[in-house]
Amino acid sequence: MMLVEQTSAPAAALPVADFRNHLRLGTGFADEGAEDSLLETFLRAAIAAVESWTGKVLLQRDFSLTVAGWRDSRAQSLQLAPVSAIRAVRIVDCLDWESVVDPAKYRLQQDTHRPALIARGLLLPTIPPQGSAVIDFTAGFGAAWADVPADLAQAVMLLAAYYYEYRHEMRVGGSVMPYGVASLVDRWRNLRVGGGRGR
Repeated sequence: MMLVEQTSAPAAALPVADFRNHLRLGTGFADEGAEDSLLETFLRAAIAAVESWTGKVLLQRDFSLTVAGWRDSRAQSLQLAPVSAIRAVRIVDCLDWESVVDPAKYRLQQDTHRPALIARGLLLPTIPPQGSAVIDFTAGFGAAWADVPADLAQAVMLLAAYYYEYRHEMRVGGSVMPYGVASLVDRWRNLRVGGGRGR
């Protein structure tokens, strides 16, 4: 199984100005905005960390999931949520020949934690030996930062501020979860079957 992000969130969608205000950085100076690229870096790192912890995509982007076999002959989990659309399903054989599956043969089952590709008939299309299926889909709460749930948006701000504060002492993107962030993201984390939390 391989999940690939096909597009990235545009810089215009990131709350750089809100983050600057959150940090209480000075305004009205000649060099105002000089740190914006640095602030964007910390925001992207915090977004990536929150998405990794929760399995939720904050800003809408396109993804591609490649599987060598279906987990279930009638359904395939899409690994991320929320999913707004399945753009295409392709079957690839061992010679890398692709065939596009008729959209009438599948549908999207939306779910807070486990959206899935569902067969409209009895079974999903057959994946040939040494072949794969590629599912192209769009995931995310929306294209604008205002679409992100308030608790997840606040978690990003707190985590990005933590990265900014300790930027000379740590590597961004680590597994550190500062105080307060855990409680904000906890309800969005996926419950594993059999207990525990995870994606």
